[in-house]
Amino acid sequence: MSAPLTALGSDPAEPLPRAAGLALDLTGRTALVTGAAGGIGRACALRLAAAGALVRAVDRAAEGLETLAAEAAALPGGLEPLLLDLTDLDAAEASAAGADILVNNAGLQLVRPIEEFPPDVFHTVLTVMLEAPFRLIRGALPHMYGQGWGRVVNISSVHGLRASAYKSAYVAAKHGLEGLSKTAALEGAPHGVTSNCVSPGYVRTPLVERQIADQAAAHGIPPERVLSEVLLADSALKRLIEPDEVAEAVLYLCSPQASFITGTSLTLDGGWTAH
Repeated sequence: MSAPLTALGSDPAEPLPRAAGLALDLTGRTALVTGAAGGIGRACALRLAAAGALVRAVDRAAEGLETLAAEAAALPGGLEPLLLDLTDLDAAEASAAGADILVNNAGLQLVRPIEEFPPDVFHTVLTVMLEAPFRLIRGALPHMYGQGWGRVVNISSVHGLRASAYKSAYVAAKHGLEGLSKTAALEGAPHGVTSNCVSPGYVRTPLVERQIADQAAAHGIPPERVLSEVLLADSALKRLIEPDEVAEAVLYLCSPQASFITGTSLTLDGGWTAH
């Protein structure tokens, strides 16, 4: 029997057992993680640093980066906070120079019907979640190609594979990211560079927590019903996935065991796309 569903932000009453993390030594590798100050990005940055990588942690939240740097101080690798707004596309591309591992994670969400969706927000979502990853990949590839090794991991979503109402910008960006990732895989293969998506369902992050009120308003139901009746309606596993589970999948795609995996999506959706 699965653990009971609990409120966002609280620990499960019966925590699911976690297997030991993947043993991987990334000493000497430089990893860049966007949206690193919280949620999935924070978990990825800490996991890569724990494996020995020097992590370039990119975010526009200065306080979050300071907290992250303090958390990573005792880890085997290192962490360099980089305050950056990804809508500055030239700066985004420049920040990726010299990265051996690139994790495109930064994202934002707004839940509105298409006819009410602000065009400026649509533009910003596509800029941060699709155009910035293109520029980051573009900035990272010369170094990766030059050394004959590189790992591009794009944090997509089940919404890169399936659509949901009221999320036109997010769904469009994630579908585009899936295509960009496949193109990078085809071009990178002769140079020892793999490119994949990790596509989770709903993750226990502040981004998801903020969706509760938006979804409640969009569907006209109380917030407490959103999790079970909207967010997890199509998931066979009735729980949120944890950020550290996503980070472990990212680490796996950087391992020698995953060297033949490229141009695909590692789907962590609790059975959503099995329908």
